[in-house]
Amino acid sequence: MVQKTSNAFIAASWVALGTGMTGYLIGLWRSEMALNEIGYYFTILMFGLFAVISLQKSVRDRLEGYPVTDIYYGLCWFSTLLSIALLIIGLINATLLPSEKGFYAFAFLLALFGAIAVQKNTRDNLVTEK
Repeated sequence: MVQKTSNAFIAASWVALGTGMTGYLIGLWRSEMALNEIGYYFTILMFGLFAVISLQKSVRDRLEGYPVTDIYYGLCWFSTLLSIALLIIGLINATLLPSEKGFYAFAFLLALFGAIAVQKNTRDNLVTEK
């Protein structure tokens, strides 16, 4: 039995994605970092979002029996972990207050979680509509 995702979870997923991305981007916009640093953190966010969406899709494809090559599956995991590692390395070396570093870390992780949940909900609802 396939059950449709609840509207509350769909809304919570979109709120998590929107809050994480918006908070992170507003933090970058209002920061006093050099433009190249802002570009670095923005690129990490976009790379991370793409990586987790691709990872969620490839994991789900494998579970449902669709062919996913081992190279692509491994690349998805590597990209996801690399985006997190690059954020950590950037924050460790940044001249930011610890509270600012924590803000970026949690906003980033919230955005990644939201992206995974939105992708999952989208995929689940496609299955229930058939």
